[in-house]
Amino acid sequence: MTPDASRAPYVDSAAGAAVKAADRAHVFHSWSAQGLIDPLAVAGAEGAYFWDYEGNRYLDFTSGLVFTNIGYQHPTVVAAIQEQAGKLATFAPAFAVEARSEAARLIAERTPGDLDKIFFTNGGAEAVENAVRMARLHTGRPKVLSAYRSYHGATATAINLTGDPRRWASDSGAAGVVRFWAPFLYRSPFHARTEAEECARALQHLEDTLVFEGPATVAAVVLETIPGTAGIMTPPPGYLAGVRELCDRYGIVFVLDEVMAGFGRTGSWFAAGHYDVVPDLMTFAKGVNSGYVPLGGVAISAEIAATFDTRPYPGGLTYSGHPLACAAAVATIGVMEEEKTVESAAQLGERVLGPGLRELAERHPSVGEVRGLGAFWALELVRDRETREPLVPYNATGEANAPMAAFGAACKRNGLWPFINMNRTHVVPACNITEAEAKEGLAALDVALSVADEHTV
Repeated sequence: MTPDASRAPYVDSAAGAAVKAADRAHVFHSWSAQGLIDPLAVAGAEGAYFWDYEGNRYLDFTSGLVFTNIGYQHPTVVAAIQEQAGKLATFAPAFAVEARSEAARLIAERTPGDLDKIFFTNGGAEAVENAVRMARLHTGRPKVLSAYRSYHGATATAINLTGDPRRWASDSGAAGVVRFWAPFLYRSPFHARTEAEECARALQHLEDTLVFEGPATVAAVVLETIPGTAGIMTPPPGYLAGVRELCDRYGIVFVLDEVMAGFGRTGSWFAAGHYDVVPDLMTFAKGVNSGYVPLGGVAISAEIAATFDTRPYPGGLTYSGHPLACAAAVATIGVMEEEKTVESAAQLGERVLGPGLRELAERHPSVGEVRGLGAFWALELVRDRETREPLVPYNATGEANAPMAAFGAACKRNGLWPFINMNRTHVVPACNITEAEAKEGLAALDVALSVADEHTV
């Protein structure tokens, strides 16, 4: 993507102050204590960068919230949205509309197996909501199993499926959700020493959970193919295939959540492609159109789709398959094909990010583990490599979180906007970031990790 010189950083302090004042007066921010936050006023963005009104430019190692897979302001996608707005800006979801039909076709061509029907939503959480509803109606069973280290969204069912602490305030305890431990060798709940042991013991634990819950009461097992916010833990070989076999054995719907991992993020169109597994339902959002207009959905197998051939599906959204969002998806998929974004993400992980992050780990005692694929990586930061004690406690806030806050501030001082969650920093830039840009980010991480090292033993 050729940079637009007219979009370069500039200084307009008065405009920035006005934006900040209006935000503080009227915007209610998610996941925040409103009086304790200080949102950055953003003046513009392009490619892998964004900037504020003071002329400070940041390399975005968060991709927004891991959704700008092709970067900010790609001209082809912007033009497609503009063209669609001039042709048909909106239309109700009960009609066949060209942009909607074409987006569904292109997505279905890339999903694994027979996931050929697409139900469109406005985002990932709604996709999860509807996938669970489909599974329950298809099986006639009430329960759903999900992993503790997971995030599935903030709507009612999705937040109950979520494993991380954001669930706690909204957990009804009566949502029909049962949680289990998925594999994570670095912090194994099964005392495993190898990936093979972790896989076998995690599968046994899942089967034991199913047996004690009563398989005939379980509608679905919901897993992120590669958990995102919870830590980018790539599953050990054979694990997802083993879950698939358990679901088949007990007549349970297997749902893979690819909201974050999908559309090139891991160097494959979907992360399931790395593991040769086909779910019954797959959720997506974020990278489907690089977040330019809200869009998500559920890719549905033939068997589950057939359940609703003559039985109405009791769900829908006013903006399901919105023409502007679908036009953005069509253009985004076209850009990814033309520019070989999926292949670029794979090469980025193999040649630049993976080796570069492992090199940083050798120099910095605060790095306990490096893990990931493509443009989807995490650094586990620790106080002590031997004991693997996290750099900050689980769900730390205030003074207890000071080491991670200091690390984050050091990143920003060096022009890098980091993705930080608990004791981890995730490296999740645009999938089409250049090698030079990636190395710029790694250099900034190198400096910031020296700050984290100060808190090690």
